[in-house]
Amino acid sequence: MTTREPGHQLVLVAHGTRNVDGNQVSRAVAVAAGERLGIPARAAFVELSEPLFSDVMVEVDVPVVVVPMLLSTGFHVQTDLPEAVAKASVPVTLGTPLGPDPLLAAAQVERLLEAGAQRGQRVVLVAAGSSDEAATCDQMGAVALLARAWGSPVELATLSGHGPRPADVVRPGDAVSPYLLSPGFFHDRTRREAGEGVVVADVIGPHPLVVDLVVERADQLMARSPVG
Repeated sequence: MTTREPGHQLVLVAHGTRNVDGNQVSRAVAVAAGERLGIPARAAFVELSEPLFSDVMVEVDVPVVVVPMLLSTGFHVQTDLPEAVAKASVPVTLGTPLGPDPLLAAAQVERLLEAGAQRGQRVVLVAAGSSDEAATCDQMGAVALLARAWGSPVELATLSGHGPRPADVVRPGDAVSPYLLSPGFFHDRTRREAGEGVVVADVIGPHPLVVDLVVERADQLMARSPVG
């Protein structure tokens, strides 16, 4: 553990879900990252769970670095988070979404292998999806990184917004890699829409590589923060 100068606080902000286990992913990563960094850390949510990120930004009284537990650019990253940060009375350094990143791709590979997928098997990365073109670019970046890490072709399917749906892409014998951090509505849909004869991996979840990535991003933000 590396102890930082007093005054830093880490906030991980996730979308939020009504699924209790889904929200626990962000909380677990926050605890692990905070221990690694030697600073206070907590999880907050854009909606559907407490504490709400907007409320946390009003309450904070020390400089904060914010790591979004989001996998791509979109409305929350471009609008909701900056608007909430603007309410803070202390310096806040806001980071970019976690994805795409090679560490996430490596975690996806481990989830695929845990689910019984075999190297060389065709993989479909299934993302929640977005109507934002920037999010689509991020998802294609994630596909490229996973293909490199997996060593075989990877196709993209989305559950909403732009992109083909799983039913249009997934074939019997494929493996599906959910590009999701938490269990909940979208992972349940992924399992349903993947069809028969398909290996569906678990969500990325609080994987140690996710903690590594959050620590890396927090380090970068603290180097830019007023107390860094």
